[in-house]
Amino acid sequence: MTAPAVDTPRDSGSAPVIAVTDAVKRFGGVIALDHVSLAVRAGEVLALLGDNGAGKSTLIKCLAGVHRLDAGVIEMDGIPVRIDSPATARTVGIETVYQDLALFDNLDPAANFYAGRELASPSWLPRWLRVLRPREMQSATRAVLDDLRVTLPAAGVMVGLMSGGQRQAVSVARAAAFASRVVILDEPTAALGARESRSVLDLIVRLRDQGKAVLVISHALDHVIEVADRAIVMRRGRVVGEAIPTRENQPRIVSLIVGGDA
Repeated sequence: MTAPAVDTPRDSGSAPVIAVTDAVKRFGGVIALDHVSLAVRAGEVLALLGDNGAGKSTLIKCLAGVHRLDAGVIEMDGIPVRIDSPATARTVGIETVYQDLALFDNLDPAANFYAGRELASPSWLPRWLRVLRPREMQSATRAVLDDLRVTLPAAGVMVGLMSGGQRQAVSVARAAAFASRVVILDEPTAALGARESRSVLDLIVRLRDQGKAVLVISHALDHVIEVADRAIVMRRGRVVGEAIPTRENQPRIVSLIVGGDA
């Protein structure tokens, strides 16, 4: 395996919020993750790079509880955790935004924020007998959007009528609202125009500034260089290198991705 690029990450002295050690995942005879290790700190954006089939999506799905690791350890704040479902991932503070965004087009942002976790009372009644609190959900959603400086159409507009960038912003803001520690973003600027990508990149920086640990999968190196503090490159299920994403390091990163250094 190629020796990783040597760089000093920003905030390297702080302890990781989330760390993965020797992660292994097999699908039949295919080894999707081959002893993968990485860590992300609070207030850090870590980019996960690699060609299709490198193992990036498998890794984030293991962190998000979609898949279970066959071997390896996931730690939150240095404490081993077992993430065996998306609900468990959310419980430990991890929220994931996939490329399909998982939004309900026929609902407004507040309804999308609280889908499956609606605010209702009284709490002592069975959930199906409780009364929803729509004003409180609208107010809380508006507060999150304002805090992240997300501009959307008037309240009540269905997300299906919004632009791609606005829909992406709703999905990222929802993750930020409920992720106490880690936000994972899968290709957050894919299929977006320059202006909409700019808004999403600004949103990622604000998540970092709020102290979230942010893990981003992206094929857009220009965007990675702009917002990421570190970049880890995967190839064929392994971590093959790490670098600070800068213009100067771009040729090295590309070489790691395509295997030109092998």
